[in-house]
Amino acid sequence: MDERQLRILRELGELGSVTAVAEALHVTPSAISQQLRLLQRSIPVPLTERTGRRVVLTDAGQALAVASVEVQTALARARRAVTDFLKEPDGEVSVAAFHSAASAFWPLLLRGLADAGGPRLALADEDVAQDRFPALTRHHDLVLAHRFDHGPQWPDSVIAITLMHEPLDVALPIGHPLTAKPRLSPQDVADQPWITVKDGFPLMAIIDAIASVAGRRLDIAHRINDFTVSAEAVAAGAGIGLMPRWTARAHPDVVLRPLSGVQAHRDIDVLHRPERTARKAVQTVLAELRRAAAVIQTPPTTPSPS
Repeated sequence: MDERQLRILRELGELGSVTAVAEALHVTPSAISQQLRLLQRSIPVPLTERTGRRVVLTDAGQALAVASVEVQTALARARRAVTDFLKEPDGEVSVAAFHSAASAFWPLLLRGLADAGGPRLALADEDVAQDRFPALTRHHDLVLAHRFDHGPQWPDSVIAITLMHEPLDVALPIGHPLTAKPRLSPQDVADQPWITVKDGFPLMAIIDAIASVAGRRLDIAHRINDFTVSAEAVAAGAGIGLMPRWTARAHPDVVLRPLSGVQAHRDIDVLHRPERTARKAVQTVLAELRRAAAVIQTPPTTPSPS
């Protein structure tokens, strides 16, 4: 039985005829009769009987009609509870992010949502391969993920909103001869020792593209997945690397130079399942992430000399 059938049974008990029920519910009498037949299939005793030309409820039908009032009341409470949940401004919102995005976005997100009455954040770091980000939306409301140029598109099962299209620059130690150039080509950097990520991570596609354009195999000296640790190795003179322009924390002993000749960008996207943004709290956090992205991409102002 379903709610609509129980309502029809209840209305039949109150109004006394199929025609009257059809008029009250703005449907045809045949549609009412069909629903009553479907309901009868699930009940082992007759619910209605004919009295002359009228269809009336049996004692069993009357008992079920009375019980249906409780069912409809409980369902109304359940709908109201869901509606209140969706409109709740201070509900918990879980956000996952890979490390460099977390480092850049979370301080702004936490400060932007610090006021009482706003969403309660539950943050988690998830540094996974690109194809594993969509699965994280099963456990988190919002997932910050990276997708590199030429990488596969996100599956249709998730909604993806691009927060920024971030360049990856060549990271050099202060004093390195290549810092004298305003822009570097694959040929400029191909003979240097490299600090890059482990095989299987999408950044390696850019390393392979550099090698392909330069026409030689690169010397991979170190494999470090964390950009903060990689920056320390670059600063110590262990090699050069690729660093995100906006989300990686600036290192005082590392200089960034743009790379030309290859596609060296990544999208930072926020992934979510479509039903998640039905909640007001999730919409609020998503809007704050967009504001944070704008701040992260805004170059710092240099104070004018006094």
